[in-house]
Amino acid sequence: MVRIGYTMMTEQAGPRELVGHAVGAERAGFDFSVISDHSFPWLEEQGHAPYAWSVLGAAAQATSRIPLMTFVTCPTFRYHPAVTAQKAATVQLLSEGRFRLGLGSGENLNEHIVGGGWPAAHDRLEMLDEAVGIIRALFAGGYVSHHGTHFDVENARLWDLPDDPPPIGIAVSGDRSCEIAGRLGDLLIATEPKPELLKAFDAQGGSGKPRIGQLPVSYDADHDAAVARAHDQFRWALGGWKVNAELPGPAGFAQASRHTRPEDVADAMPCGDDVDAFVDAVRRYADAGFDEVALIQIGGDQQEPFLAWSETKLLPALRAL
Repeated sequence: MVRIGYTMMTEQAGPRELVGHAVGAERAGFDFSVISDHSFPWLEEQGHAPYAWSVLGAAAQATSRIPLMTFVTCPTFRYHPAVTAQKAATVQLLSEGRFRLGLGSGENLNEHIVGGGWPAAHDRLEMLDEAVGIIRALFAGGYVSHHGTHFDVENARLWDLPDDPPPIGIAVSGDRSCEIAGRLGDLLIATEPKPELLKAFDAQGGSGKPRIGQLPVSYDADHDAAVARAHDQFRWALGGWKVNAELPGPAGFAQASRHTRPEDVADAMPCGDDVDAFVDAVRRYADAGFDEVALIQIGGDQQEPFLAWSETKLLPALRAL
């Protein structure tokens, strides 16, 4: 059975609302929750970008059962890997072992704010590889010093370290990231149901490890309203990550998606209230080999209706998968 998750989408709601949504997701029966970690929304229409780690701390206290996870954090630009390790260990303690640390190589949209430029993809992946090694060394306990190609760590230690460090997930989009995930990760993270990613992950040591996907959806009893909202706030997603990782701000995403039509968005993600359409979209991930799928309900003010519908209609249907 595929585990079904809920996404706290920081780009479309404020911090207090996001914590309330996590509580609602736990009450509705979702199997886990993930949170995006951004400094900008993709589009101005989304309108938010609170600090994900503060939200995680609050959500850890406001919930009691539902697992939490970053989806994903970049530990190489805004955050030094040693700082990322400390934050992750703290959330693991606050949540009493319910946290998983999802990591990725980042997006220009978020990481440009520290003024370090935006390297080529192969350099970003090299940085991620080194960062994961530092985080794992700190999770192992004791003092850590590291002087590498990209990062320096001087006599660092995590003084509050959980008995079981957070499992580390690695976001993948191609062969190099799959190699890092298979070799260094405890699980794989992807946003597309591509079997070739899982095959590459398995070949690099990922066989038997969990794999988590993510799927945007737009629930509304009014199908046209659902499509309009998805187009207004999520048309950027059709650009693909090779493009989306490079754009520096909402204006760039608006320009890049200016020719995307509502029907294009409706073809790419389930919209409306047809349970079967939502189940079919999740089934594509299950058939590709994913163990878990986190749903993104589009629209910050549409979470409560979605959670209520999910509890009574969607989740029971998805359990059959």
